[in-house]
This record gives sequence, structure tokens and C-alpha cells, in this order.
Amino acid sequence: MSRMCQHGKGLTVTLWVYVLAVLGLALTPQESRAQLQQQQPQQQQLILRFVRDPDPAPELKVKDLNGNELSLEAYKGRVVLLNFWATWCGPCRSEIPSLIRIQEAYRDRLQIIGMDVDDEDEEQLRAFVKSQGINYPVAMTSLAVRFAYGGIAALPTMFIINQESKVVQKHVGLFNPALYEIEARALLDMPVPAKVETFEDTGEVFLKHADRATMLPGVDTSKLTAEQRMAALHKLNAETCDCGCKYTLAQCRIYDPGCNMSKERAGVIVKEAAKLSSKEPGENTGAPAASGASVPADPPK
Repeated sequence: MSRMCQHGKGLTVTLWVYVLAVLGLALTPQESRAQLQQQQPQQQQLILRFVRDPDPAPELKVKDLNGNELSLEAYKGRVVLLNFWATWCGPCRSEIPSLIRIQEAYRDRLQIIGMDVDDEDEEQLRAFVKSQGINYPVAMTSLAVRFAYGGIAALPTMFIINQESKVVQKHVGLFNPALYEIEARALLDMPVPAKVETFEDTGEVFLKHADRATMLPGVDTSKLTAEQRMAALHKLNAETCDCGCKYTLAQCRIYDPGCNMSKERAGVIVKEAAKLSSKEPGENTGAPAASGASVPADPPK
């Protein structure tokens, strides 16, 4: 099954190293080379795509792990990287060191916010954040925030929010963090060796109707309750597809809707989730932690 880079437009390792060296970006050439070594060169021009008439980002209305109110309004005037992730998500963990360096490099003009999904023990989450040296605020994501941002069907999901607090791009799955940094620089009117294009958002970046966003391609969750749907999505994000793609089931459904293996397995998971209503209140219905299977650094074209 052929899977190619989506966001890099065939950007070569050599060009990424050149970009990092010239601009002094937070990621090291070694990191860029390691993350992009499997890419095949197709063209040398990096193209950034931003929504032409972006929607305002929904307000967060949450408290970070230190008990402080966390709001986008407080960061208006900065570019915000809103990162939905989980400690059990291997791809999420792998990008943390790069996000830490990006936050440090642009601390006065950019703000990363970590929105933790599905971790239930706040003390364990706090210990994880401390052990990783995360230097940006982290909050546990409420169901309301998750729905407001389209359901968050796959992890990690990164929303790129401009200085006017509007969503201009969304990346689903593990991307080279150098892309986030270059996009942020472009939004901050800093030099980037890239062409910027705009496009009309028809739903791929920001869905106003959260109920539509909770359905992966070919996966009908319309008959599930909100709690059942979250349980199903958790398991779809934790389980790896058996087709050989090394993606989670959720990512495989997004990147390869024609995959029968992920479609059939997803259908089974939805049926299992539908039975959760018979369980007693408070009984654990969450999915097991991710198996740690690796996924490619870049989603397909």
C-alpha cells in the first residue's frame, strides 16, 4: 500500500536541512533528517496552505494543571498551536521534545497549548508533564471542548490558530514539527522559504457541526450516545490497523478510506460501544492504552 507525504509536497531532506540552517529553526538538522528520511523527492518548493476566510477558534474555558484559567483570548496577538494529544498515544509522545524547543524559541510570539484527551488521572498526567519537561500549559480536555473542535477523531490533532484567534489549518496524525514552526513563522510575517496559498475550507479544517466530525469515513457512529462515541473513538485511536500501514484504525480510515480491514474492525468496535449503555454508571469503559506501535512521520498524500 503506497503512502506518500501530504504536507511536505515531496519536500526533500536536503531542503529541510537547508531551511533549518538558514532560518535557525528550533529543530535540529538531525531531527529533520531522521523524520524525513523515507520521503521521495518530487519538487523543491514548500507550499503552505491556510484557510482563506477562517472561522474563529472556539473558546477553551478550561483550567490548566496548575489550576489557572486557560483561554485563547489571553494569547490573542500570538500564533497558537493547539495540540490535542494523550499520554497513551505514541505519536503524540514522540513530538513533545520538538514542541518544547519550538515553544522556547518563540516564547514571546507563539503559544503551544496541550489539550490532553482521555487521560483520567490528573496526578499521573501532572507527573508525566513534569518528567517530560513540558514548558507549555496542559489541560484535560472536556467533552464540550472536544466536540467544539470537531470531535477529535484521531491523535495527535494540531490546530494552527493565527494572531486573530482564527483556525487557519489543521493537521491530523503525526507530522514533522518543522512544518508547524514554518507555518507559525509565515503567520508572524517572518521569512520562510515557502509559497503561501489560501483555500476555501469545505470542512476539512474546521467543522462547525460537531456531530459530523465524530464520524470517520465509512464509520457510522450516529446511533451512539456521546459517551459511547468517545469510547469508540478512543479505541479506534489506540488500536493499530492490521493492513500493514502501521497507522491506528482512526488514521487509516482518514488516510485510506478504501481499506476494508480498518472499516470492518471499526464496525466491530462501534457495535461493541453500542452495548456500553448496559454497564453500570462509573464502570470503566475506556479503551486500553496504545500498544506503542509506530506510525510513519508523515501522513499520505
